[in-house]
Amino acid sequence: MGLLGAHVSVSGGIEKAFERGEAIGCDAVQIFSKNQRQWKAPPLEEQTAEKFKTTRANSSVKEVVIHDSYLINLAHPEKEPLLKSINAMLDEIQRAELLGVRYLVFHPGSHLGRGLKIGIDTIAGSLNYIFDHTDSENVILLLETTAGQGTNIGFRFEHLSEIMENVKQQNRLGVCFDTAHTFESGYDFRTQEGYTRVFDKFEDVIGLDRLKVFHLNDSKTDLASRVDRHENIGSGFIGLNAFDYLVNDKRFGSVPMILETPGGENKFKENLALLRSLVK
Repeated sequence: MGLLGAHVSVSGGIEKAFERGEAIGCDAVQIFSKNQRQWKAPPLEEQTAEKFKTTRANSSVKEVVIHDSYLINLAHPEKEPLLKSINAMLDEIQRAELLGVRYLVFHPGSHLGRGLKIGIDTIAGSLNYIFDHTDSENVILLLETTAGQGTNIGFRFEHLSEIMENVKQQNRLGVCFDTAHTFESGYDFRTQEGYTRVFDKFEDVIGLDRLKVFHLNDSKTDLASRVDRHENIGSGFIGLNAFDYLVNDKRFGSVPMILETPGGENKFKENLALLRSLVK
């Protein structure tokens, strides 16, 4: 069983994430380090970062993951919006570094009609620029698997592999495997055979050593729908079996597994209890 947890609010102070995580029984938490729907955010003060780190050191929560702003698009075909996204990502990395958080999850990007190849090249170019302009190697950026909705890139393992291959500092990249997105993009892991096939494919194309975080979500939409809609565990089209295989897969025993299911903290508590009940 991985480190089970959920995406929690930082309302009232970023250090409150630990209290909220503990209250619902999290081994790991995911947070936004700033408002995820705004470009501008006041810089993190040293005092705030120290309070976060002290609270973390005294918490039963073992791992923290940051999710970047939803506005960032490292595949944007236009120069100004792309630069805005790059600068926002540089800020995200700086914030993660200040907080002492090693994993920063981001959606690869959307090509907005320019095509997959150009989009993939743009993401790789953006990451090369970002890594050239940040000293920190403590923060690992995690490309999240996507459902492939609209012009989003990352709905095939090959997309993520190609991005990584074109980035010079590959040690600073990993993958976040979102169960809903991956299922919605067409990978079927609902049976033992299917589960084995999907993770064998991941190993061949990317490498399981690059898989650093899971987002555990059931899906409101069916296999290969290419529509991103999360559902509570066992209540969607994926069903319980896949999550049973996952939480009992010894290869992922120390990997954070983060819920982003609907319904808030009470539902998180139920989902966590259900996942733990599957552990053999």
